[in-house]
Amino acid sequence: MSGRILVVDDDRSLCELLAAGLARRGFSVEWTTSGDDAFARAKTGDFDVVVADINMKGLSGTELCERIVANRPDLPVIVITAFGSLDTAVASIRAGAYDFITKPFETDALALALQRAVQHRALREEVRRLRDVVAETKHFGELIGASPAMQEVQHLLAKVAPTDAAVVITGESGTGKEVVARALHAKGQRPSGPFVAVNCAAIPQNLLESELFGHTRGAFTDARVARVGLFQQADGGTLFLDEIGDVPLSLQPKLLRALQERRVRPVGADQEVPFDARVISATNRDLEEAVEEKRFREDLYYRINVIRVALPPLRARAADVLLLAQHFLARNAARMGKAVAGISPAAAAKLLSYAWPGNVRELQNCIERAVALTQFERIAVEDLPETIRNYTRSHVIVASDDPEELVSMEEVERRYVLRVLEATGGNKKAAAQILGFDRRTLYRKLERYGVPTARDD
Repeated sequence: MSGRILVVDDDRSLCELLAAGLARRGFSVEWTTSGDDAFARAKTGDFDVVVADINMKGLSGTELCERIVANRPDLPVIVITAFGSLDTAVASIRAGAYDFITKPFETDALALALQRAVQHRALREEVRRLRDVVAETKHFGELIGASPAMQEVQHLLAKVAPTDAAVVITGESGTGKEVVARALHAKGQRPSGPFVAVNCAAIPQNLLESELFGHTRGAFTDARVARVGLFQQADGGTLFLDEIGDVPLSLQPKLLRALQERRVRPVGADQEVPFDARVISATNRDLEEAVEEKRFREDLYYRINVIRVALPPLRARAADVLLLAQHFLARNAARMGKAVAGISPAAAAKLLSYAWPGNVRELQNCIERAVALTQFERIAVEDLPETIRNYTRSHVIVASDDPEELVSMEEVERRYVLRVLEATGGNKKAAAQILGFDRRTLYRKLERYGVPTARDD
């Protein structure tokens, strides 16, 4: 990583030596022997880092650091000291220095510190920019995203919302399917009507029919009073059928008839009851695969799949991670009454490097936790969950100069299969397609590796 560096030291020969050494390592360097001149340049110049000697004639490095921090808080300063004492280091950090380095030092050591400082400044600027973007971004309801993938989704939703067409929202768990459904309701033809949501996977099979369609008094044991079903409760508004892929096969014909006829028959009733509600469905399952395997009716699939909205996983929209984090930060800080304004560059780097298997929901929980724990104005690395602090991406290493590090072809395959499965968020169908296996072969290999093979993708 290169950057524009301003070096200041009253030793002209050292300035020339550093300028030459850093230039060979890709940095663009200017130098001066005067602290006052350095401060004037720092105020107006487009520098990424200032490197200043502590002991200089006239304006000292510590005083220069204090002035730069007061006037250009976005510009990191690395101070050089010949003493290396703890007191000198503490004084420079208190003055606002980003880092310090002691003489004598290798140019490579300074270059490494400069790389970190340049990255620190870039991330800090990115966080600041995202605060402005969050305020200016045109949201589709609570759906936020500036990445190309999310812009495409929002464009589709803007066209679909005013209609009454059936919509099925697909995506991994935690991608925001209910957020999309609520936004469609709010921007649809019935925004003042009720929004009724039901998770079909969370209700026991023997109770789901009664929950959806209602029942009459005495229709079954414990039915002491009549109950209005969710279809009728959503009359004049929107019914959101979450995890529709988990509706039992035996109930699917009744659900299909209700959607076709816009009428429901409560359990135990002789007459059907009309309803007028928009029905939006969602699932994290592959419904086409379920149709092929006779676990989901084909006619019901086509009934709900008039418009399909596919939400990308968070790992496929990395450009939105900090944008969403800043949004959740502002909301939680206001709710908790805490003066938390941003995210430290180091914490932002951790958020960007994480794979987010739990998608937006995991990010939301992460930021809520961080806001609750932090004692400062910015979220720091130590405020993040341990899984994110310690996360490292898995890599498949197949080459080495050390024969002891080489592994068998079977081990290479194991590592690669697990890496692909991680990259697809556990979606075994997608992983099988990438690997060129049929699903049965993939399941056999995963069983051998000790990975659960339930059909949950």
